Amino acid sequence: MATRQFSKSQPQYPPPAIEPDFISISGKSPEENRTPIERLRILWDRRSLLYRWIAIGLFASTITAFVIPVRYTSTTRLMPPDQAGQGLASMFAVLGKSSELGNLGSELFGIKTSGDLFLGVLKSETVQNAIINKFDLRKVYGDHRYSDARKQLDNRTDLTSDRKSGIITIKVSDRSPQRAAAIGQEYVKQLDRVVITLDTSAAHRERVFLENRLKQVQIDLESAEKDFSVFASKNTALDVKEQGQAMIGAAGQLEGELIAAQTELEGLLQIYTTNNVRVRSVQARIDEYKRQLQKLEGQAPGSTGNVDNAPGAGQPSSTQNGDLYPSIRQLPILGVTWADLYRRTKVQEAVFETLTKQYEIARVDEAREVPSVKVLDVAAVPEKKSFPPRLIIMLFGTCFVAAICSVYILGEARWRELDPEDPAKKLGEEVFQTFRTNTRRVMNKVKRSRTK
Repeated sequence: MATRQFSKSQPQYPPPAIEPDFISISGKSPEENRTPIERLRILWDRRSLLYRWIAIGLFASTITAFVIPVRYTSTTRLMPPDQAGQGLASMFAVLGKSSELGNLGSELFGIKTSGDLFLGVLKSETVQNAIINKFDLRKVYGDHRYSDARKQLDNRTDLTSDRKSGIITIKVSDRSPQRAAAIGQEYVKQLDRVVITLDTSAAHRERVFLENRLKQVQIDLESAEKDFSVFASKNTALDVKEQGQAMIGAAGQLEGELIAAQTELEGLLQIYTTNNVRVRSVQARIDEYKRQLQKLEGQAPGSTGNVDNAPGAGQPSSTQNGDLYPSIRQLPILGVTWADLYRRTKVQEAVFETLTKQYEIARVDEAREVPSVKVLDVAAVPEKKSFPPRLIIMLFGTCFVAAICSVYILGEARWRELDPEDPAKKLGEEVFQTFRTNTRRVMNKVKRSRTK
């Protein structure tokens, strides 16, 4: 079988076709096939232009960094407030100070700590409006409305709370370092005022109730004491019970002496006549004893002892007959009013004493439950500016301009390598020419309008 012989000098396959310089074998553009070294070569060849743009970027970013207004930041730190509550709320509040378990429990059970309350109060419109009015921030910020001033103040204030330690941080930025420190201190004052004013805890409600009730009881006690003192002074009824016992004892003693004198008189009458000196002396003594008994019993001299004729039966008053103290017949009548006034005074004294004790206890409980604002770091006047970071702005601006210039140089090189007949290049040149023509036309119209 015959075989064909191929000459070694002739190639077995046709040579590959030569592709243009702007199209690669893989179908990708030359820019996509360039290595990083080739791109660096292009930038190195145009380094003069790159240097000029870097210098311009450095100059522009430096001016921008020094033109931006300077701000100072004052920092205030508050201690974590005392947690109030019972049961699971108190347990998770305590755990929340030292671990993430407390935070998880608070989120699961919907328990809000006093730190969250403080942050909410600091962000409220009440506190912000008070600060705006005190420092006239609408004029400082150039705003006419409170809403715009609150936005500016909110943008310049950073309120954060550390989850682990519970420390609340208040950072206030302002162009004036003194005003920044003053605003930070005012935040603490307003927080303390609002927490105390709007406190609605159970201890607070109890304290308010007891305080109002105590005022009313004090008025009633003063009225009862006044009525009792007026009655006792008018009727000389200092202590009806003691006075009654003393007067009954005195009456018994007088009656005993009267009986003894009468017995002595009867004995003398058997010996002497009625005109005898001794008989007349004993008779005078007997008459005096009778007058004293009638006075103690509240009878008029010479009366028959009828109770209705007693001066205290109609109107009990020890001053009607000019007596210093009330009679025995008057004491029971005076004792009813005296005992009522005395009981009323004692009741009011007991109520006042009880409410006073409860009021003091409620004040202690309220002070324990109300979260107190404890300042850890007072807002001090900052010594250094916090904004703008000029070095960062200069570096970022310079790098940004250098990157833009590099993209421009590589894009220009890519554009030159495109085939003049490429549809994309033709479209780009047409759009560029149209834009250039329209721009010149607008500029010419502006110049003519200015000259007119």
